[in-house]
Amino acid sequence: MLRRRWYHLIPLFVAIVMLLAPHPSLLVIFVNYYYRVHDARVRGLVHLLVIYTLTFMACSSLIVVLARDPGPVTGEKKQGEETGGRDDGEGESFLEALLAPPEGEGAHGPGRWCKKCDAPKPERAHHCGTCGRCVLKMDHHCVWLGHKCIGHRTHASFVHFLFCVTALAAYVAILCSSVVYWAFTNPLAIDATTPIHAISLALYGMVIAMVIGSFFGYHLYLVTTNQTTLESLSPFLLLRHIPPLPDNADSRKLSHPPLEHELSFEQRMLVRDAHRHIRLYDVGWRKNWAQVFGWSKPWGWLYRLWLGGSCTGDGRTFPRNPRSDEMLSRLAAGLVSADKDR
Repeated sequence: MLRRRWYHLIPLFVAIVMLLAPHPSLLVIFVNYYYRVHDARVRGLVHLLVIYTLTFMACSSLIVVLARDPGPVTGEKKQGEETGGRDDGEGESFLEALLAPPEGEGAHGPGRWCKKCDAPKPERAHHCGTCGRCVLKMDHHCVWLGHKCIGHRTHASFVHFLFCVTALAAYVAILCSSVVYWAFTNPLAIDATTPIHAISLALYGMVIAMVIGSFFGYHLYLVTTNQTTLESLSPFLLLRHIPPLPDNADSRKLSHPPLEHELSFEQRMLVRDAHRHIRLYDVGWRKNWAQVFGWSKPWGWLYRLWLGGSCTGDGRTFPRNPRSDEMLSRLAAGLVSADKDR
């Protein structure tokens, strides 16, 4: 288990400062531009309301990510551990784990035993080497948000945080750009310091919107296709789900499931190409979004847009793409064929 030191919180402190630092300059702009120059108090208050609403939403999601466990694996399966038997097919007894091949076959399959945690490892769970624990539906380990993992219970709030920061940065950039344009066309009607604040915030907002917005767009793609960052960037995770390879006298004997180092170059390229098309948990974009953000009613997404929500289910079992078994079978046959043609 990771023992967090004070320096692990430095990136989080920097992130909070970057989120709150623009507000003094924003107040200067609102007082000098909207109140003193244009006397547009209502318009200024509306802009302030939007900005501080987005800031509050971002801070709320950040607190959820920091305070909530991303997805504890142990705790609910202890009864199966103590009896040494399987629990709904998801666990494995400690004796079976010790007797399993050190590199192989069942030891690396989904819903098996994590030999580092000495605990069951459900499907889509991964062991985080930094935190020293397994996390349900682990997405990635984020050093910027308290040096914590993003998992089943915090992924929705993390995506909501990215959305709020992107929207806030874009809104500030557009708002301050309009102030800069007006200041350059009416240089004698405004003081000298307000345009400097506006230029700085416009550039700052553009940079943050492009950087965080790109990350947010990538996670929108992951949510739409029901993938995690690990699943998207690790094509050889497909090998854990592949069915037994067809027997072929002309091909080499591979483990079940096949291990990455056992594959030839052609087989590796085949797995990488299949990874672009096989979405094991993609059940349609509507159901994918509802599964990640946790709404069940037709307009439940509006409520989740405000609060972020949380993923549905227990984080241990997930509905599968009905075509995934067929595609995995074709991949298994392709691996054997590629080995035969060597």
